[in-house]
Amino acid sequence: MSLFRLDASIRIDGSHSREIADTVEAAWRETNPDAPVTRRHIGLEPVPATAWADSVSAGQTPVEKWSDGQRAARALAAAIVDELVAADALLFAVPLYNYGVSQHFKTYTDLAITDPRLAAGVPPAIAGKPAVLVTVRGGGYGAGTPREGWDHATPYTRRVLADLWQLDLKVVEAEFTLAGENPALADFRDLAAQLRAEAESSAREHGRSLSRV
Repeated sequence: MSLFRLDASIRIDGSHSREIADTVEAAWRETNPDAPVTRRHIGLEPVPATAWADSVSAGQTPVEKWSDGQRAARALAAAIVDELVAADALLFAVPLYNYGVSQHFKTYTDLAITDPRLAAGVPPAIAGKPAVLVTVRGGGYGAGTPREGWDHATPYTRRVLADLWQLDLKVVEAEFTLAGENPALADFRDLAAQLRAEAESSAREHGRSLSRV
């Protein structure tokens, strides 16, 4: 059984989304010790910002008239979708940045959708695959908090993965991940530790579920 893992954090050291995704992967590894893992680090190696427009315009242009940019964009879109199609299980680690979806993840999904296998209006080639989304938020965004309704990333990401791509999606969420770094959140450190423990437990559970297909 193979795993595809995507990380959208711009950090390695200190990245909470990576750490929790590591827990998911380790739980999956319990029953897949020698299985291959394909990784794409879009936070560190971003999809080019121009690729989506080039791929869209390629779809409206005869192949023999494609520019080098259009050809490269279509090839990258195909490679991205090849990784998703080839894997038996999928893991996405996507943090909340500035109240919205990571620009790197948005560019990635936009480009993937230009491939005919994930295009809108057709049955997605990865429908039904088991998947886990790990998402983290530096502050608190729950009901009754000052930032309630400010998380515009998680609904979008769920919509793409669960509804558009029709993955069998489980979600691991953690809040107040900056409580140990931001003095303004110091009063929430105990709560942050509790929420992190709950997220780690959920990550282990959902990681094991990736193997039950």
